[in-house]
Amino acid sequence: MLAGGILLVLAAGLASWALYVLRSKNVGVWLWPYVAERLRPRERGGAPTHVMFCFVDHFEPQWGRVPYEQECARVERWHRDYPLVCRGHRDADGRSPIHTFFYPAEEYRREHLEPLVDLCRQGLGEIEIHLHHEDDTEAGLRESLRAFTRTLHEQHDCLPTDAVSGQPRWAFIHGNWALDNARPDGKCCGVDNELSILRQEGCYADFTLPCAPDVCQTRTINSIYYARGEPGRSKSHDRGAAVRVGGRASGDLMIIQGPLGLMWGNRKFGLIPRIDNADVRTALPPTPERVDAWVRTGIHVQGRPEWVFVKVHTHGTQERDIGTLLGLPMQRLFGYLESTYNDGRRYVLHYVSAREAYNIAKAAEAGSSGNPNQYRDFEIARPSFRAVMLAEA
Repeated sequence: MLAGGILLVLAAGLASWALYVLRSKNVGVWLWPYVAERLRPRERGGAPTHVMFCFVDHFEPQWGRVPYEQECARVERWHRDYPLVCRGHRDADGRSPIHTFFYPAEEYRREHLEPLVDLCRQGLGEIEIHLHHEDDTEAGLRESLRAFTRTLHEQHDCLPTDAVSGQPRWAFIHGNWALDNARPDGKCCGVDNELSILRQEGCYADFTLPCAPDVCQTRTINSIYYARGEPGRSKSHDRGAAVRVGGRASGDLMIIQGPLGLMWGNRKFGLIPRIDNADVRTALPPTPERVDAWVRTGIHVQGRPEWVFVKVHTHGTQERDIGTLLGLPMQRLFGYLESTYNDGRRYVLHYVSAREAYNIAKAAEAGSSGNPNQYRDFEIARPSFRAVMLAEA
């Protein structure tokens, strides 16, 4: 009798602890959509499965408010070592791995951008926009975006432009995850109608998510969808309309999410599965098990399940992780992708930039099929990354 009571107490304590851990990780926001997704019959397509692998980087040279010399060393390390990491690695189209650098507007230094532009000229990268802002206004956000996009286009030629209007086009990642003022406390943004402003200023897609266990994580997971901004309503991208074959844009911004799930083979204290939010760093290396789970998640445009999008992210300038990102773990990641997901029969591998991922999603929406390689520039062209000569003052 006593033993049974002790077991009940222990079980209740364990359940309470598990509930506390789940709440502290904000799992309740997305747990039911995750369970429902796993129970739902999966949309199946024909063979082979084309895997679009997209690596996006919250690239912050000033992270940690380090001395200027350390900022420069971080950028130089990427400029020197990333070509070495990519050497010998190719996808089904003969393309090298490509890294999308989302550069923070508030950290702009010309001398940091140029080494990244040089990587782009080598075909190893593309540059998009990252922004941290606090207590902002619509006017302030527009001013920041216009100034930075103008700088990237006119001084670095690293953004494409609309063929008719000449407006720079770009993808976006929100600093601190707080897209569309998503934090309940209102910090790290301040602009409720941010999605509409982004679209009007030239943004074609957002790549912020997933961000679990952060409180900004949306209920919509493992999806490519359109979100519509609403003035006075924050986190309006919590839900949206799925991008589908034969559909059309039904919101302000396309949201391209990376895989989010639970690592059942990696449990805290052997009990609670850890969260996999597609973050790649030293503490979360890109193991074969994770890669397999990312592909199995099967993020796709509805009606085109044989085109799978795997978008992973990192913070590439942090010293604790840079050895993983520019060393053997990254080379092993590329090697595993090429050996397992590029046999030409079951799988075909495509290394894509954020821009190319968007273009291929738009091509699927338009009803295109076959080899997605032909749609890398479907709507948004690649910048030329020409050398820009600045006039002397």
